[in-house]
Amino acid sequence: MQSTKIVNVAKVLFAVVAWGASFIATKVALRDVSPITVVWLRFAMGVVIIGVAVVARGQLVLPSWRDAAYFALLGLLGIAYHQWLQSTGLQTAQASTTAWIVATTPIFMALLGWLVLHERLGLIQIAGILLATFGVLVVVSGGDLGALGMNQTGMPGNLYILASAPNWAIFSVLSRRGLRQHPPARMMFYVMGFGWLISSVMFFSGPGLAEVGQLTLSGWEGIAFLGIACSGLAYVFWYDGLQAIPASQIGAYLYLEPLVAVVVAGIILSEPIFLASLLGGAGILMGVYLVERPGKQQAVPAAQEA
Repeated sequence: MQSTKIVNVAKVLFAVVAWGASFIATKVALRDVSPITVVWLRFAMGVVIIGVAVVARGQLVLPSWRDAAYFALLGLLGIAYHQWLQSTGLQTAQASTTAWIVATTPIFMALLGWLVLHERLGLIQIAGILLATFGVLVVVSGGDLGALGMNQTGMPGNLYILASAPNWAIFSVLSRRGLRQHPPARMMFYVMGFGWLISSVMFFSGPGLAEVGQLTLSGWEGIAFLGIACSGLAYVFWYDGLQAIPASQIGAYLYLEPLVAVVVAGIILSEPIFLASLLGGAGILMGVYLVERPGKQQAVPAAQEA
């Protein structure tokens, strides 16, 4: 029993570390090719890996036309559009800054529940939202809030990344119905598959296969890490862990994702680690914690990668 728990924790940690490092791998690949090429190649690999896992577990069932349309919508939002936003943003945004901004997704989920589902926000949740918002401003401005008004904060990349957070929140909320009806691996296989098909339209109407030849060895290493580790194994391992570890506990592991990104970005990309970013990041994490504090009803945690 103890060994099984250790294995499940190790799987979750692998997923979180992979997703934290995905921002850096994306920037490495973007040195060679355009964002849509990165998205298309990585999810071609990811679909194959998750497909193998689904078949091996005997979970492959053809979806109904209604489910297929639902999966296609999720694929558009969560794969094609979301990953294009993040890859495009990472052309100019720092990987470490990106990870801190992405960590605010639960804040947008809370706001979405308040605006659309009329869920009540208590004073502690409101304080958490305000704290996380201030943390984002500190991170984006590098501690110089005056720079926000002078467009000296990594724009427009940070704007693309910021837009990806509420988009992922919408994707996560819409995914809840499907996760009640389908095993997570099967659902992710179809969502990722439809998302890859949609990205194929963007890829072949844009740079196409000719751009793939521009990838250097380091570019291929970045793509391989994104496709195999981040979009393939990490999702399989994450949902394996989710079946064995309560959602309220597994969500805490996601707090490590931006910290991993900061460390790996410093090592591989030589991105400087500023005190303002760490303080702003701490504010973001504390704000997210207050919004998702223990005692609230927990939904399936929304994991995100670049």
